[in-house]
Amino acid sequence: MPMDALCLSAVCREVEPAVLGGRIDKIYQPSRDEILLQIRGRAGSCRLLLSANPSRPRLQLTDLPRENPAEPPMFCMLLRKYLAGGKILALRQPPMERLAELVVEAANEMGDKVRRRLVLEAMGRRTNLLLLDGEDRIVDCLRRVEGDLTQARPLLPGMFYQYPAPQPGKKNPGALTPADRTELLALGQGAGPADRFLLDHCMGLSPLLARELAFEAFGEVDAPVSRDPAALLDKLERLLARLSQGEAVPTLLVREGKPVDFSFRPILQYGPGTESRAYPTFAALLDAFYQARETADQVRQKGQDFLKTLTQARERLARKMALQEKELAATGDRDRDRMYGDLITANLYRMEKGARVLRTENYYDPDGGQVEIPLDPLKTPQQNAARYYKNYTKAKTAETMLTLQLEKGAQEAAYLDSVLDSVSRAEGDRDLEEIRQELVETGYLRRRAKAKDRMKRPGAKPLEFRSTAGLRISVGRNNLQNDRLTTKQAGKWDYWFHTQKIHGAHVILWTEGRQPDDQSLREAAALAAWFSQGREGKKVPVDYTPVKYVKKPAGARPGMVVYTTYQTAYVDPDPALADTLRA
Repeated sequence: MPMDALCLSAVCREVEPAVLGGRIDKIYQPSRDEILLQIRGRAGSCRLLLSANPSRPRLQLTDLPRENPAEPPMFCMLLRKYLAGGKILALRQPPMERLAELVVEAANEMGDKVRRRLVLEAMGRRTNLLLLDGEDRIVDCLRRVEGDLTQARPLLPGMFYQYPAPQPGKKNPGALTPADRTELLALGQGAGPADRFLLDHCMGLSPLLARELAFEAFGEVDAPVSRDPAALLDKLERLLARLSQGEAVPTLLVREGKPVDFSFRPILQYGPGTESRAYPTFAALLDAFYQARETADQVRQKGQDFLKTLTQARERLARKMALQEKELAATGDRDRDRMYGDLITANLYRMEKGARVLRTENYYDPDGGQVEIPLDPLKTPQQNAARYYKNYTKAKTAETMLTLQLEKGAQEAAYLDSVLDSVSRAEGDRDLEEIRQELVETGYLRRRAKAKDRMKRPGAKPLEFRSTAGLRISVGRNNLQNDRLTTKQAGKWDYWFHTQKIHGAHVILWTEGRQPDDQSLREAAALAAWFSQGREGKKVPVDYTPVKYVKKPAGARPGMVVYTTYQTAYVDPDPALADTLRA
């Protein structure tokens, strides 16, 4: 759900004690629409995320690592100039509005203390993040909005900031007067569903919450409001009272094992098919809900060029292999050509030049049947026989070559699929840059011209975990890391894990020279299953063996190995285990 005003108020209640009085140590802009504030508060350090992404607007504390660009964007530099080192004096939310603002006291160019505001407008496609000076003038904003006939509120540097105008016809349900309640009860006597009534006449509610209130009041989400408008308003007022007292339960809605929505209270309208999973904090809830979505979006945006190259290469290879398989199937008739050549040779004495067909007994047929052999009337009998022998030899050679080409094609297809799997598991720019480098080295992409002023960042390292027994477990993020882990870094008595006949990461269990315990082996196998194409399955087969039995064939693509003397474990991929063991 988009974060409505009520959910935002519950999140602000959680964030406020962590940031109030804290100093802004560092400011980052991990992506175009996100600002991350590193805050040193009375209770310790925390990180505050302000997301102005139109599809994911929110404010939250976060524990997720976020990779920053090599060069900070201009808006990030602006915030550093005006807010770095500032003290957070207040976190405010206008009543029933999807707005949150930080009041920061920071030094100006002369060293004097001045107050500035950082305002997050979490309003769907109009989501924005603005920096205001002490006189409420806009210093700058993440998205500048020009004023025109269709836009009543331009947002440009130097202009005075004004809150968005309230939506006409809507009332603040947290401050209803007796006259307002009487008016709403009268409107509730008309036709229409109860959830639509709430959305049309009350501020700050999301469709999910409006349906849930209708479900609470009437036992169904599509009940007409005229059934009992007073009961519906009572449910809303009781909810607001509980929320004002801090009674919020961060709740993730899970359907078929996947997060589909979230709220600040349990949601019952979907029945047993959807689980309401409580979280200890909104920070943990929102990290869990948005992590996979943001990673996937980042991969789509920043890896779009080579994803297109990979997809086109995979489709082109599939078409090529389909034609080769068709040609290979056609070589199955070559024995007939040899038989025709033999029969023509055996009947040379009875053939005449210019004949179009030879009818003769087929001595290859156990029943002694007759066969008709097409002839070229312009060729002699000997030339016709030679033509069939030549076709036979050509088909035999083609079968050998096509079989070899199909084997190479299958290996290339497996390699491309493994790269696509690595892209799907990428967690940031460094992962994508390593995959890009791999594609350059294998000839699928051209090498990009390097900017002179671009800083070269160190490559990403493998994912690191610790088993319950304390053994280190490393997981390759891509084929280049898989190669380094398996063929260069791991010792011969360390254990190597990989899903059986499924693309995935190379996993190394570092044994430290001793026999690993069974639980560490199971945990490493579970990680190999999770970081593979089989992560959505059950009882995924994972092969494991000491590294000394794993070899890389000469000339093989990155990440391609062969292995012998292995064992197989059947494990369930477990994301919770991966989170628990991650170092």
